[in-house]
Amino acid sequence: MMSEHLQVYLATGVFLATYGLIVSEKVHRAVAAFCGAAVLVLAGIMTPERSVHAVDWNTIGLLVGMMIIVGVTRETGVFEYLAIRAAKMARGRPLAILAALAAVTAVLSAFLDNVTTVLLIVPVTFAIARKLGLSPMPFLVSEILASNIGGTATLIGDPPNIMIGSATHLGFMDFVINLTPVVVLIHVITIFILQLIYRKRLQVPPEVQNRIFEFDERQELKDMLLLRKCLVVLGLTILGFTLHQYLHLESSVIALSGASLLLLVTRAEPEHPLHAVEWPVIFFFIGLFVVVGALEEVGVIKMLAEYAMEVTGGVIIPTGMLIMWLSAIASAFVDNIPFVATMIPLIKDMAQLGHITGDSLNYLWWCLSLGACLGGNGTIIGASANVVVVGMAEKRGLPITFVGFLKTAFPLMLMSIVISSGYMLLWYILPTVPTLIAVLGLAVLVGIVLSLFNRRLYRTA
Repeated sequence: MMSEHLQVYLATGVFLATYGLIVSEKVHRAVAAFCGAAVLVLAGIMTPERSVHAVDWNTIGLLVGMMIIVGVTRETGVFEYLAIRAAKMARGRPLAILAALAAVTAVLSAFLDNVTTVLLIVPVTFAIARKLGLSPMPFLVSEILASNIGGTATLIGDPPNIMIGSATHLGFMDFVINLTPVVVLIHVITIFILQLIYRKRLQVPPEVQNRIFEFDERQELKDMLLLRKCLVVLGLTILGFTLHQYLHLESSVIALSGASLLLLVTRAEPEHPLHAVEWPVIFFFIGLFVVVGALEEVGVIKMLAEYAMEVTGGVIIPTGMLIMWLSAIASAFVDNIPFVATMIPLIKDMAQLGHITGDSLNYLWWCLSLGACLGGNGTIIGASANVVVVGMAEKRGLPITFVGFLKTAFPLMLMSIVISSGYMLLWYILPTVPTLIAVLGLAVLVGIVLSLFNRRLYRTA
């Protein structure tokens, strides 16, 4: 029988080795997570029964359900239609197109997987930039940032939020009410700053701007009957997310029910929609949950929680700020999914040690969500969507360097965390509704002021 100290060292060593392999990208992250889980089970630290119990099956079900829905819907071409339509509404003005594509990316990322969103929007972006004779770089950077910002707004927008929602009593509307106002504010300010940064690179004469009307967005819509079915099911699914707390249903039940209904009404062969499920991502989550579960099993998480409580003295506001800033900096350089998987049990143990409940506990969860999701904007390796866009750009002969992206994105990421810190301080001091009204009012005011500046930008660009 292995001693307790040896179990602690082995579980910690396997966790660090798994994390190192994920960061190095020398092996696929799903393989790294599964190998780590296999070592822990073979060593007897995690039994098969405890391993199954360690997996958050609600997160798995939610991911699978939404991947099926999105996979079927993307066949209709509706996402490409929205991107081209947004560019036309901007009347071919490059700065306005940058804002329009970023807005579409942010909104889609709030309801779809970030990676799926950029896979759909980026090809259209290249076509638009080519038509206008511009470098697509400013548009790509804005879409990377917008995808991570938009994904922060809802329960289903980003994997860290899915994991937080599944591990707590927080539901879809909790995320919308508490996070969407500050996300809107951050998005508006971020895109305005990007317009200032890139205004000299996004100048074309009026006759070139008119080329944007040569696109026919209606040609992107491939199957109108399928589109109507998908929109109805997607609407019902989002309605289900809105009401699932009150219906006492898990979010995974809603997502899988929506996927089942869509497969039924479209009468699609199951093999094809199931190909839309990113199975490496699913198995990565399963292996990761087992690896982190081993840290809980041997008491490492509890020891870290005790140390964190000593550092902050158990005072709730410094504890939340520590979680947010640590999450942001860490998520800029490592995958935020394994980081959040580690932080969730840590925060739970901190809450038990400090007897933190109610709104005070929710404050910690919102700090984790904002830090982990927005921190992914810091570098090109901070989030999966970033890596995907960089890869797509490289295939087209447009390399995005680590340092080049860092110079633009990292300061904007820090700005978003500063805004989030102020928002969370306000959220904790005031009840939720007054905070919501205050931040929405500020967002409207900022939007009005920036729109006036935008008019000048558009005239001088």
